[in-house]
Amino acid sequence: MKRRDVSAWRFWGMVWALGVAGQLCWNMENQWFNTFVYAKIAKDPTIISWMMGFSAAATTVSTFLFGTWSDRVGRRKPFVVYGYILWGVFTIVFGLAQFLSAAGTPAAIVGAGIAAVAADTVMSFFGSTGNDAGFNAWMNDNMTPDNRGQIGAAIATQPIIGTIFGTIVGGLLVGSRDNYLLLFSVMGGLVIVLGLVALARMKDAATLKPSVKGTFRQQFLSVFNFKRYIAMKELVWVNLTLSAYFIAFNMYFTHIGNYVIYYLGFSADKMGLIEGLALIAAMAVVIPTSALINRNKSPLLCALSIITNFAGVMLLGLFVRPGNVDTSSLFNPVLLLGVFLIGVGYVLFLQTITVWSKELYPADARGQFEGIRILFFVLIPMVVAPLLANPIIKRSGAFIDADGFTAYLPTYVLFLAAGGLIMLTFVPLYFASRLYGRRLKDAARRS
Repeated sequence: MKRRDVSAWRFWGMVWALGVAGQLCWNMENQWFNTFVYAKIAKDPTIISWMMGFSAAATTVSTFLFGTWSDRVGRRKPFVVYGYILWGVFTIVFGLAQFLSAAGTPAAIVGAGIAAVAADTVMSFFGSTGNDAGFNAWMNDNMTPDNRGQIGAAIATQPIIGTIFGTIVGGLLVGSRDNYLLLFSVMGGLVIVLGLVALARMKDAATLKPSVKGTFRQQFLSVFNFKRYIAMKELVWVNLTLSAYFIAFNMYFTHIGNYVIYYLGFSADKMGLIEGLALIAAMAVVIPTSALINRNKSPLLCALSIITNFAGVMLLGLFVRPGNVDTSSLFNPVLLLGVFLIGVGYVLFLQTITVWSKELYPADARGQFEGIRILFFVLIPMVVAPLLANPIIKRSGAFIDADGFTAYLPTYVLFLAAGGLIMLTFVPLYFASRLYGRRLKDAARRS
């Protein structure tokens, strides 16, 4: 086999191994951490909200900090390796919070909640070091006009593969006995192993060079030069589109596991299978659309994804209730169709918007601009979404549990509210699309 072929195999092997492993850990945080809180600590979305807020802040700080550092030293590999290893370690540590709430007293529950928030924050900090500041910037370093569609497809499908594997296998590991520590140990261990694989096999892009602009402090703060950033009008509107979409998405998707398990009444393993099967179908539908990205159809694909996502959310909000689902069976057509459409919209949008934004990054500051993406992709949505979702959950899903505590469940009302918000994504998308079209015309005129 030629050296070039070996290099290509190594590159794509790292893309898929590190990408899927990373998404498994994000799946732990975005889905199973939240059901863990309801199962082991308290059925209160406030704990989840604090986790989301602190986690988002840690993710953003880490991406800016280590993104700048990796740009200056001209290396991504060390950040991937050590970030992934520590990410896996603290995924396991998070599960230990369940032992603090074993007494069942209010003080024990508060202590366990604080521990869960702290462990999630540290986990997110190192996860972002490895995945956002390291791995995502490394993929951007290696992106060319010939492979941008394939990289975009990988970026978009990896979260779905992680969600499918994480929900199906995760549900089986948790099982009917709520064995969350086993789940976190297995998934965290896998990410640690992949960090060690990266140490042995990963190579930085040959074109990556150190980018030093003054002192570290000056270079770090340069990304907050809003005058320069605002001048990049298309990227600004693309990021606003990203943020608007994920504010609505995080309103309901963060709670979808607890919705299926505690509101509709399915077990954790069946929840994983229902969501996993629907998302497998969604991924199969969306993968072929990567070719359309290379044909400059990004605005159209984003619009289609918003409409599809809206349809899925409204199906769940309007037609799915505890009384009309069969919790003994996986075959619940309306529920499956709703999750399928949500999955299609999510994969299509993430695939398209990620490639669109990466094309606009300055070549000498890709690590830093991953930080800007995280600001709009993670921090803003994960701070704003709970402020919208919590009051809805507490007003529509309050009840007194068997221990006499007030508990709160996400209900269909949450999906109806999110549906209206999803459509607001068309506002920034309109302006981004106009600038996209203008850029293409200017490029055609110059050629």
